[in-house]
Amino acid sequence: MIDAAVIASTVAEGILRAATELRPDVLAAMSDSLARERSERGAAILTQLVDNAHIAARTQVPLCQDTGTVWVWVEVGQEEPPLQDLQHHVNEAVASVYRTAGLRMSVARDALFDRSNTGDNTPAFIDVSTRPGTGATVHVMLKGGGSDNASALVMLEPSAGEHGVIDFVLGHVSAKASGACPPLVIGLAVGATFDSVPKLAKKALLRRLDEPNPDPRAADFEHRLLTEVNALGIGPGALGGDTTALAVNLVTAPCHIAALPVALNMGCSALRSVSIDVA
Repeated sequence: MIDAAVIASTVAEGILRAATELRPDVLAAMSDSLARERSERGAAILTQLVDNAHIAARTQVPLCQDTGTVWVWVEVGQEEPPLQDLQHHVNEAVASVYRTAGLRMSVARDALFDRSNTGDNTPAFIDVSTRPGTGATVHVMLKGGGSDNASALVMLEPSAGEHGVIDFVLGHVSAKASGACPPLVIGLAVGATFDSVPKLAKKALLRRLDEPNPDPRAADFEHRLLTEVNALGIGPGALGGDTTALAVNLVTAPCHIAALPVALNMGCSALRSVSIDVA
């Protein structure tokens, strides 16, 4: 039986792994990009990022000083009992890990009226969804301020089509990529509704970079858009080069006939996420 305490302990494990170990697929993509990077300065930045990832994993120190807010998505089997007091248990796990591991506290008490630090990096931001069967998958992402600040949502006219989506992404990457610590992973969602499309964009970042999109149309769109993003020449560290982004991960969904919702959630060069199956 899976209960909230089990989920919380899994979140704690995920935080420690995500903070110190760059996802293997992201590290591999960065290493591949280094081999192709034509800019001397861009190659130097990529070399530093690859070296940083190896040092962090070996010494178990954070990849980045901004250890972010904690976003948790729990996919739980519908045959499991309800997760009672999940927020409480996860918050306790977050507070404990951030204190004992010496991770930076980055959560303000109230966005508008009280910007004091909560002192324990809580609350965690939690989504729960159900799936058939038993067990659960716990996704943990540590999201820094730079990459989330560079994210965006727009409600396009349906007539904008693919070209409108591409123009939106290119314009926004041109304006905001330098503050998001490139090379980026771009989580892109098209469809759903105003309130749900940003969540799909963040979930898109969880897909491994070495896993092709199962929809051939989406895979082709990702390839074309990635090529155009990298042609911008922003490059690693926004200091010029071929590697502005490592990947574009696209999710599409149904939507109203009069709408074309688009959300972009940028993942930085220290894309920190872990997905753990719980039996």
